[in-house]
Amino acid sequence: MTEELKTRVCDAIDARADDIVAFAKDVQSEPELGYKEVETTKKVVSLFESLDLDVETELAITGARARAGSGDFVAAVLGELDALVNPDHPLADPETGAVHACGHNAQLAHLVGSAIGLVGSGVVDDLDGAVEFVAVPAEEYLDLDYRRQLLEAGDIEFFGGKQELIRRGYVDDWDVAAMMHAGSNTPERTITSSFSTNGFVGKFVTYRGTEAHAGAAPEEGINALNAATLGMNAVHAQRETFRDEDHVRVHPIVTRGGDGVNVVPAEVTMESYVRAASIEAVSEVNQSVNRALASGAMGVGGDVGIEDYPGYMPLQTNETLAALYDENARDIVGPDAVTEGQTHLSGSTDMGDVTQLVPGIHPWTGGFEGAVHARDFRVVDEEMAYVIPAKLTACMLVDVLTDPEAMDELRDAKAEKRTRDDYLEAVRAFRATTTESYRE
Repeated sequence: MTEELKTRVCDAIDARADDIVAFAKDVQSEPELGYKEVETTKKVVSLFESLDLDVETELAITGARARAGSGDFVAAVLGELDALVNPDHPLADPETGAVHACGHNAQLAHLVGSAIGLVGSGVVDDLDGAVEFVAVPAEEYLDLDYRRQLLEAGDIEFFGGKQELIRRGYVDDWDVAAMMHAGSNTPERTITSSFSTNGFVGKFVTYRGTEAHAGAAPEEGINALNAATLGMNAVHAQRETFRDEDHVRVHPIVTRGGDGVNVVPAEVTMESYVRAASIEAVSEVNQSVNRALASGAMGVGGDVGIEDYPGYMPLQTNETLAALYDENARDIVGPDAVTEGQTHLSGSTDMGDVTQLVPGIHPWTGGFEGAVHARDFRVVDEEMAYVIPAKLTACMLVDVLTDPEAMDELRDAKAEKRTRDDYLEAVRAFRATTTESYRE
């Protein structure tokens, strides 16, 4: 029975493989940044509607979802709508620099392909549960000035799209959640399904001093750029205290370094992440980083303001889902398809936030050459990048939704997760503003 359902799923995906590839390329040709994915959302909606699905839009500024099947158990399939910024990529939008150099167009192909497999085949009606297909906005944590405007206007509370969906209650009745991610430098037909990732807090830092003529009277000024340099060096001096097992990453950039070479910089701004493998480690390291940053202002007698915003939570892969996914990968891709890879990745994703509430899976799949986010990232195997992941997720969900024991295991796993209220309390605890003045 189960194998017959999987065959129907894969046949339906194969029958529309060209449509799935064309969809992915169409999304790639019109990249949009987070909370601005208007046209991309329309493309997803159009494909959902071609399957006679009822679609809800504007989940969080943008975004869309559609549900098929019925039952108390709900499995969500996710895909991310947004692009990132890399003006040097050959496919980058010449005006915005936006480009799908993280493979989110492949995620959306996986999303609509899963819908084609489960709904287009009619298999979803033979399952003991419902499947929700969700196109999510704003995974890339960038374009933050725009997102701060949305936040200040009350349109969002969180910079990440999945965080917003959680806050708005869309995740409340999910029992599991699944998506995929392009593998970095992985042209082969391989899968890595079981790993964890870092969480992080996002930071805006402003140093303020006093302007003066940089050549004639620098002694009359307070150099905010010197304060920023001291602050970053103080952060670097903390690095030997970071525990290896916490996988800490701190990587600040200067976004404004002054107004003119002949003027002592009076205001310098920076952005940074503080990443670590656990929420506790993120919090602990962030306190050390803030202390170090403040020391820069102390050193020159200036002011510092630090705004901390919730980043993303660590990803937790559910082993029940990973085992089923790997079994299907071996069947569909080949016996050597599954690789162990790294057990922990020091990057971050807001899929981590979802896995704090429900059992989830976020496999890395092959078919991609070049490093994720880099100018050389590209698809080299369209079937592996765009079509096969849809088969893997859809078949995994057939396994779940035809097996009462698996569903019970997953419900038990969900019961051990955070509630929405617990999650929101934990995430909101990272929102803080610190101001210090060291002027005489």
